Amino acid sequence: MNKKTALVICPGRGVYNSPELGYLAKYHKDQKDFIQKIDQMRGMGGEVTVSELDSMEKFKPSIHTKGENAASLIYTCSYCDYQAMSDQYEIVAVTGNSMGWYTALACGEVLDYAGSFHLINTMGGMLKDGLIGGQMIYPIVNENWVRDREKENFVKNKVNEMGAFISIEFGGYLVIGGEDTVLKKLMSELPEIDRFPMKLSGNGAFHTPLFGEISAKAKELISRDSFQKPTLPLIDGQGKIWQPLSTDINALYHYTLETQVCETYDFTKAVEVGLKEFAPDHIIILGPGTTMGGAVAQILIENKWRGLSSKTDFVTTQNDEPFVLSMGLEQQRKRVI
Repeated sequence: MNKKTALVICPGRGVYNSPELGYLAKYHKDQKDFIQKIDQMRGMGGEVTVSELDSMEKFKPSIHTKGENAASLIYTCSYCDYQAMSDQYEIVAVTGNSMGWYTALACGEVLDYAGSFHLINTMGGMLKDGLIGGQMIYPIVNENWVRDREKENFVKNKVNEMGAFISIEFGGYLVIGGEDTVLKKLMSELPEIDRFPMKLSGNGAFHTPLFGEISAKAKELISRDSFQKPTLPLIDGQGKIWQPLSTDINALYHYTLETQVCETYDFTKAVEVGLKEFAPDHIIILGPGTTMGGAVAQILIENKWRGLSSKTDFVTTQNDEPFVLSMGLEQQRKRVI
């Protein structure tokens, strides 16, 4: 039987919330050896283990969403999901959103389990001593999830005018980074649409020039020697494909610890490249959480993939024969494992 092909997407920060509490205990009891290794490395650093975080009675934003906790917790959930995928799928490429790039590197075996943990835990804990800038999010699609070019141009012009930056191109949304005072002014000048513009609590100005010092520090703490060529194609936040045979390890290290830290992460471009270059039978979004699906759907609609032209089209298709499989959704998860 021919295997179905899949583009795998690793989620970034903000996907482990109250509904996800107990994710590891519920889905990954069979991966206790890997989880135990992560716990041991966290414990050696005097940090709360991922098992402790996952097994708390209540979700506590002050604990679970802190970068130094959230990054390792999300990575562990996502990587365990990746390992749990059925061999009925041939993974043709892996990409990720923002922090998900680090998980993608782990899936592609660019770093071993200890190196992957060190990368993710180090980058997640960079803002322990205080945030650098902040982030907000704003939609650039209409209620049918169709991109509004006029609105997009207006928002981007405002961002440039005020000295903010586009942190992430996230499907039908722009994640905007900058100094808090700049973001506050920008939020007051953008038209209100439902709950937007929305400040992203606890986030620094990731993927902007404000993170230059973070990049320099990261290169001091993380060795280039821990990187190797990927074992499968990886698509980064510029839409570049890092192939197993042709990857320049120095360039991959530079991109990971400098370019994507200080420049826009174009998740939209990454997914578009994955679709057009690999034409997968499915997109599989690793857990935890379910918040990535909307952005992915908006990218499909923008590209009229499989004839999709609206939110209604996407919902209908997903109900009949889903193209996007989110492992954070019980019914879709069953199709993956």
